[in-house]
Amino acid sequence: MSEPVYQTEALIAEDIDAYLATHQHKSMLRFITCGSVDDGKSTLIGRLLYDSKMIFEDQLAALEADSKRVGTQGAEIDFALLVDGLAAEREQGITIDVAYRFFNTEKRKFIVADCPGHEQYTRNMITGASTADLAVILVDARKGVLVQTRRHSYLCHLIGIRNIVLAVNKMDLVGYDQAVFDDIVADYAEFAQSIGIEGFTALPISGFRGDNITAPSENTPWYTGPSLVEHLETVEVLSSVEAGKPFRLPVQWVNRPNLDFRGFSGLIATGSVKPGDAVRVLPSGKTSTVTRIVTLDGDLEQTVAGQSVTLCFADEVDCSRGDVIASAENPPQAADQFEATLVWMDDEPLIVGRGYWLKLGTQTVSVTVQQPKYAVNVNTMEHVAAKTLDLNAIGVAEIITDKPIVFEPYADNRALGGFILIDKITNRTVSAGMLHFALRRAQNVHWQPTDLSREDHARMKNQTPKVLWFTGLSGAGKSTIANEVEKRLALMNRHTFLLDGDNVRHGLNKDLGFTEADRIENIRRVGEVAKLMADAGLIVLTAFISPFRAEREMVRKMLPEGEFVEIFVDTPLEVAEARDVKGLYKKARSGALKNFTGIDSPYEEPLSPEIRIDTGAMTIEEAAEYVIRQLLPLK
Repeated sequence: MSEPVYQTEALIAEDIDAYLATHQHKSMLRFITCGSVDDGKSTLIGRLLYDSKMIFEDQLAALEADSKRVGTQGAEIDFALLVDGLAAEREQGITIDVAYRFFNTEKRKFIVADCPGHEQYTRNMITGASTADLAVILVDARKGVLVQTRRHSYLCHLIGIRNIVLAVNKMDLVGYDQAVFDDIVADYAEFAQSIGIEGFTALPISGFRGDNITAPSENTPWYTGPSLVEHLETVEVLSSVEAGKPFRLPVQWVNRPNLDFRGFSGLIATGSVKPGDAVRVLPSGKTSTVTRIVTLDGDLEQTVAGQSVTLCFADEVDCSRGDVIASAENPPQAADQFEATLVWMDDEPLIVGRGYWLKLGTQTVSVTVQQPKYAVNVNTMEHVAAKTLDLNAIGVAEIITDKPIVFEPYADNRALGGFILIDKITNRTVSAGMLHFALRRAQNVHWQPTDLSREDHARMKNQTPKVLWFTGLSGAGKSTIANEVEKRLALMNRHTFLLDGDNVRHGLNKDLGFTEADRIENIRRVGEVAKLMADAGLIVLTAFISPFRAEREMVRKMLPEGEFVEIFVDTPLEVAEARDVKGLYKKARSGALKNFTGIDSPYEEPLSPEIRIDTGAMTIEEAAEYVIRQLLPLK
């Protein structure tokens, strides 16, 4: 194994145990470098690694060889190559992925994330910034403040980074001109004030030449502030701020190795706790007292933010993964409707009304996003109208979870206020979000109990309520088959009602079009109506294309187990198009009808429907009879 340059002899002479003891208890600062393309982010980090003597001999030799190969001027080292590890990054001379590097000084340990400057990789920048205490925003002294400088500054402020360093880089290329530096700082200060950044530290640097990186530079005698490293060594870290807040521990795991031990494990997000402290488990609200703080190295007398521990209670309290253990006197809230800021990170736009997974800490729930209140133009900070959010868009919207989650505003607590959205079908992370506040109307609207239950209604009708959900392409025969099934059910003295897609759009849903978002809202409303009818004891038949699996699954989850029956009317597209009773396919093919299922809008076939009807092998009557037989007995 190769040894670090400059440190080899010192480490041999030192007592290793003493060395480790000295460095073990240093504080840790996480920071990012960001800004526009070619502002010198990777070069700056490479210089920090080099000057802090964190490069090994084989790395240095490879770096010198690579620098010659890529054509660095003279005998100079291209420090950016230390960080740009991907082949595509080296070929193009840009950063694509977030690169994490570790280094330390005598006073502090550091983890730095080199974030890409290209707009298309903004989602990668958000990933790197999500855990940072400080942001170094670089500006090329020759170009000044650019659009991406503003975008990254806004995102850093948005996700709660309050320590901002404006590093005006490449001062060597403008002759270390103070006037250039002052103009850039003034321009940035005006922008920073407009987005709420209360203060920042400005430094004139040259990552390539090393000016004001680890020590004051003779080339900038007019600058009397600290070097970059000096500032990084003394700035307050996030963990010290979090330690002063109320105690919060999201539970990751119930630790039960045997019948004699039961504890609750997790990473303390904020605050501190010690044995004897009263705690509250949320969302249940149950209280108990901490009896032990268990770690691999033994029990602790006190634990603080940033430590991973197992807590034991004095009482047998129901607590599981996703719950939050908090100070009994000052617990967080639980709610199911919020206003939030979303940073959209997926190539596919936000689908309003579609169900996504929301992951907040150790909590995972289903969530729907309402139409954004507005999107933010990062160039002007203007709030603009938006019906959806596209890649890299930033907007504010209301979100609704399927059950209450424990939270705090992101401005107060990153761990309980920051979340991600995950597409249920592709499992891709599509958005990062920050909760602002709960919408109180959810707490003011209560379900009104009635004397007659849904079981009473079903008993009066002598039947089990069901929702028979017919789905398939336009022209598949859904409405015709559903109508025939209802007639046969009526002959059996069953109480039914048929909800047809065209009929519903004449009244309840006449305000909806055929965009993807409107289709989702159409099905949501129909699902709610079908649920109410099932509560009344009816057998409800619905005939809707309902092209998306996620929305059919949404309706299924509205009903008790076994009451939703998905009936796939399986008709090939060419057969359905050949029928074209309403002439819709012809209009869609000509371009006169947009967002038509099967032509320019997808249909997602059911993966495991309760009933599948092959219309190529059955007549209408046979199909209806087949459905009835599958449903029997109808109690």
